[in-house]
Order: sequence, then C-alpha cells, then structure tokens
Amino acid sequence: MPAKVDVETCTGCESCVEACPSEAISMKDGKAFVDSDKCVDCGVCVDECPVEAIAME
Repeated sequence: MPAKVDVETCTGCESCVEACPSEAISMKDGKAFVDSDKCVDCGVCVDECPVEAIAME
C-alpha cells in the first residue's frame, strides 16, 4: 500500500520529496502529497520524515 501523509502533522520540510526514489511525493498547499500510482511502497519517506507524519498503510 502506498505511503499516507498525516497533513495535520506534516511541517512541509520536503525531506520526503528529496528522499523518494520514485519521485512519488510532491508538495501541495505546503504539505507532502503521495502519488499512489508512482509509490513503490519502499518506506524511505517514513524513515526520512522528522515528525513521523508519513506511514505505510
């Protein structure tokens, strides 16, 4: 399953955008957004997020 971003927790730091190997994460309205069609379920973004705003569901 693709990564899911908790927009309430996301600070918009863009760490996940830079870390994502499949370029599935972009910023929308200052928050991370995961394109589920591009997400390869690797979990790199989960490990990279400093505020634990991303989870694999």
